[in-house]
Amino acid sequence: MPAEQRSALDAEDALPDELPPELAARLQKRGGTATIYDIAELAGVNPSTVSRALSKPGRISAKTEKRIRAAAERLEFRFNPMARALPTGRTHTLALVVADITNPMFFGIVRGAEQAASAAGYTLIITESQESGANEAEAISRVLPSVDGLVLATTRLDDERISEIAARKPLVAINRDIGGVASVLPEIEAGVTDLLEHLVGHGHRTVSYLSGPENSWISRRRWEILLDVAERLDVGLVEIGPNPPTIEGGRAAWRRVIAARPTAVIAFNDLMAIGVIQSAAAAGVSVPGSLSVAGFDDIFGSELIVPALTTVRAQLVLAGQLAVEKLLGQIDDDADVAVDEPLATKLIVRESTAEARSGPWSTG
Repeated sequence: MPAEQRSALDAEDALPDELPPELAARLQKRGGTATIYDIAELAGVNPSTVSRALSKPGRISAKTEKRIRAAAERLEFRFNPMARALPTGRTHTLALVVADITNPMFFGIVRGAEQAASAAGYTLIITESQESGANEAEAISRVLPSVDGLVLATTRLDDERISEIAARKPLVAINRDIGGVASVLPEIEAGVTDLLEHLVGHGHRTVSYLSGPENSWISRRRWEILLDVAERLDVGLVEIGPNPPTIEGGRAAWRRVIAARPTAVIAFNDLMAIGVIQSAAAAGVSVPGSLSVAGFDDIFGSELIVPALTTVRAQLVLAGQLAVEKLLGQIDDDADVAVDEPLATKLIVRESTAEARSGPWSTG
């Protein structure tokens, strides 16, 4: 076909430069929200043709589909997930349930999960349990009918309840190992072992572990590994807890730290470790001169506190990304619910740990 004829046909297929007055008026009245009927009017086709073009590409001619998509883009049309769910049973929406949205540990998980969801054309909604199993169960009940699957980040529910939810909707747990439920886990044993060996290598013979919430699976698992490693290395170890996984939780544990008289403290997370460092400073106890302090996660701010915090870094962004990818695999019926290889952790040594003190334990 000559170039002149192709140009003439392209001109015929082009959308008008200005929207029809009646269409423009309707859009303005609705705040700019377009429907498939508006697209049909602009493209000069039936609404049913628009629906087929946008929901089932390839079912109509390429020429018509191109014109419809151009009209949809011109009108800034977006599918309503609830309307899409009517014929397909899917909302293209996922839920990420976190224990405490103010904890910087979740920032990376949220970012990784959002990136993976967005890349797949899904919307991610976030709900918070405020470290409460009851709140978490209620939040899940609210969102369950409206989402295609859930990611539970550091869930506080018991195994039976999680398994019940997984039987109803695709589900992936982060930092929780439950038989038959897909999960994303860090390399817990390596991280815990590296940290305790680091402290013992600096002469520490009495170590306290500030455990996290009572219903935290990963806190219990870390304690079990610490017990094994402490026994192998022949060092004293005491558990202090359970504790809220917050800065205030670390501060509140300070009196029990004093009573235990350790030379080093391993906190459940960086927030608690920061709380211990703050309490030590207020009590006149030098960190790391009289007491070494370490945590887990390597959150934003762990290197900004004075002294900068020794911690076990977790791959939080990757954890969120993999959790959503595994969830989408379940939704598409090609998921392997077996636990993948754990994500590698890394010991980050900073100024909050040093050689064990030689002088008496004092608080001022």
